[in-house]
Amino acid sequence: MLPLPPDSILFSIGPLAIRWYGLLYAVGLLIAYQFMVREAKRRKLNADLIANGLIIISIAALVGGRLYHVVDAWDRYSANPIGALIPPYEGLGAPGGLITGTIALAVLLRRWRQSPWGWVDVAGPAILVMQAIARWGNWFNQELYGLPTDLPWGLAIDCAHRTVATSCSAIGEGARFHPLFLYESLSGFAGALVLPALGERLKKRVTPGLIGLSAIAWYAVTRLLFEGLRLENWKVGGVPTAYLVMGGILLVTLLIAAARVRSAAPATARRPARRKARTTAKPKRRRI
Repeated sequence: MLPLPPDSILFSIGPLAIRWYGLLYAVGLLIAYQFMVREAKRRKLNADLIANGLIIISIAALVGGRLYHVVDAWDRYSANPIGALIPPYEGLGAPGGLITGTIALAVLLRRWRQSPWGWVDVAGPAILVMQAIARWGNWFNQELYGLPTDLPWGLAIDCAHRTVATSCSAIGEGARFHPLFLYESLSGFAGALVLPALGERLKKRVTPGLIGLSAIAWYAVTRLLFEGLRLENWKVGGVPTAYLVMGGILLVTLLIAAARVRSAAPATARRPARRKARTTAKPKRRRI
């Protein structure tokens, strides 16, 4: 069983509160940076571009993630919309951050005139690394948990952080829940280990860009698998929005990957076999 976490605030300096959530996102970003530098050098790319690029992409991902979260949890902010704009930013929606971060990456690569596919392979698994670490911030905030469960790794949530349907008065104080943050964290670590290793093993046969696209698809599939366990998720027409968003991301990723494989395949122009003209030997005339 996963116990209740410590207080979500690590320490305070006057009115400034340092929270576990922000700290873990910062740690995840730092380790993702080290991961990208290593991968860029291994692929003989200009690793000096990462520092400036990562700042811009992180800001874009923060804006997109925050916007997605606010829309997702609008019932929490509708009475006080200004609360969505001022710190502390305890909620970020990964699908929104993934979309805006990808757009920022594409703009930067175009501006810097860099071939995109090597950088896609660098950035894709790094996203999984960051998510795997940052998701533990959700544990400290007692969020990102799912339906009640009797499994041995069930997550304890105190009464103040429960939804209406899972309140202590409704299902009891001793109820345990699916730790969705843990599922996503383990999936992220697995993808960050498996995909680069697979790319290294098959580097002479795998098309550049496919490892990074596979990382995006990996995360999309992870979200689709566990979205059904979420509580009070944002829905459109009765369908969880994450199904639509992540399903769309997965479909676009697969289409780009298919187009990439097709464009990178060697052109084997088949030339029609030339038919040899049959020549009939003329009989030689005998001289008399």
